[in-house]
Amino acid sequence: MTAQASSPSASAKGSPVPSDLEIARAATLRPIEEVAAEAGIPADALELYGRYKAKIDVGRLPETSRRGQVVLVTAISPTPAGEGKSTLTVGLADALARAGKRAMIAIREPSLGPILGMKGGATGGGLSQVLPMEDINLHFTGDFHAITSANNALCALIDNHIFQGNALGIDPRRVTFKRVMDMNDRSLRDIVIGLGGPAQGVPREAGFDITVASEVMAVFCLASSAADLKDRLGRITFGYTYDRKPLTVADLGAAGVMAMLLKDAIKPNLVQTIAGTPALVHGGPFANIAHGCNSVLATTTARRLADIVVTEAGFGADLGAEKFIDIKSRAADVAPSAVVVVATVRALKMHGGVPKDSLTGEDVGAVVQGFANLARHVENVRKFGLEPVVAINEFVSDTPEELAAVVRLCREARVRVAVADVWGRGGGGDGGDALAQEVLAALETPGACRQLYPLAMSVEEKIATVVREVYRGAGVEFSDAAKKTLKQIHENGWDSLPVCMAKTQYSFSDNPALLGAPAGFTVHVRELWPRTGAGFVVAVTGSLMTMPGLPKVPAALRMDLDDDGQVEGLF
Repeated sequence: MTAQASSPSASAKGSPVPSDLEIARAATLRPIEEVAAEAGIPADALELYGRYKAKIDVGRLPETSRRGQVVLVTAISPTPAGEGKSTLTVGLADALARAGKRAMIAIREPSLGPILGMKGGATGGGLSQVLPMEDINLHFTGDFHAITSANNALCALIDNHIFQGNALGIDPRRVTFKRVMDMNDRSLRDIVIGLGGPAQGVPREAGFDITVASEVMAVFCLASSAADLKDRLGRITFGYTYDRKPLTVADLGAAGVMAMLLKDAIKPNLVQTIAGTPALVHGGPFANIAHGCNSVLATTTARRLADIVVTEAGFGADLGAEKFIDIKSRAADVAPSAVVVVATVRALKMHGGVPKDSLTGEDVGAVVQGFANLARHVENVRKFGLEPVVAINEFVSDTPEELAAVVRLCREARVRVAVADVWGRGGGGDGGDALAQEVLAALETPGACRQLYPLAMSVEEKIATVVREVYRGAGVEFSDAAKKTLKQIHENGWDSLPVCMAKTQYSFSDNPALLGAPAGFTVHVRELWPRTGAGFVVAVTGSLMTMPGLPKVPAALRMDLDDDGQVEGLF
């Protein structure tokens, strides 16, 4: 039994295409208890959040030897034309369920920052959505608020400790931990706190990051249990003493209260797709700043419940997929057996030099030119020991000749390929059947996933390896500030940590204007941030910001609540 919605493809010719929100509202959802029961989740493991959402108490799940195969969905370098990676993730899982497989989705929760800024929504699209989309996009079960509270509780405790005598000898100039909020607000990037006299605290420079870029979010998503969560929180380095010795949350004694604030949030969230496939939507670090994957707990829980787990990693394979394998797969038993690389004709044309406002006209030559970007991502996936499947996310404006060109080029590159219309026909319909069959064929002979570099390498060698092997850059240039931090990393024994590249998503380089498949460039590392709780070192390149700003016309300005209490303006 599945939820039902009318197909957007069934609209009369000339009729307006329904929005994602309208399609979502046309669906008839099942009570979440039914979805859970079919997935093998007992009633006493469910904590209900209304009729269609629930949290799972993982400790109450029955023991099982099942460990489902992981299918990682990634993409080419994103463009403003859109790739639809989340839509393909949902549609593929629905198509695998339609093919008779026990499938489950494990994906990230959306951040309010991009929803109110540019995206307008982030739960898939068309007939391939996770529902209830309004709730998931707007606050959901409150996980991000809990992460924000835990993060900011630590900040308050740090400043109070300094004010109350500073027994730890915290150097106020070297507190590296920032406050956060789940909103794009450039005005808060750099601030001064403690003003107003001696009773108001100790003045110092500070700032805000967006919640999804915080180390608490990264810790939350890499923790394998509540105990591991508390241990990782305790290992967070929040600043340094006057003689430059690192100070951790455990030194401050704050790990317990932070873990307490996250006690409910750490439980994975269960929802459903329009077609009725169970979906775990949990955690949400950015992939161009953090590691870009949903929580370890959600992925490992899905592996216990399903034979095939479809998950995704943010942005292109040079960012999310690399971090999924080099960071997340080291932290937990979640290595993928197959990888799907999502591409669109529209995006390939942009990589081939066509401006965004000219994408509707047929241009096979630009598709061929832009294929270099897709080919680079295919080559990179193979470097991890995995054979990819290319999913061409079909748009109405695509012509048969353009689609045929992509298929031909993929076959010449000896890579599996399928055209999918999971937006218009749904994975629960026949829109993802061809893609599902290619993925199932790939799963019959799964690759042996391997990391790109050994942990014994120095941090600078790891960064150079990613730049050389994944980005095809000629070298790395470290700023003076980054060089000082490298020395600090060596002195504090943090060299064994993997690296997390903070880089523009739009290009293989650190210059967002270099589309296609550039090579031979130099990547400029501006800063290095040891994230000792999460267990990686962030390498900040180019002009990347950890607190984004809103665009000139934010998506929020088209959103509203009507007189009946219904949300308007979400995609």
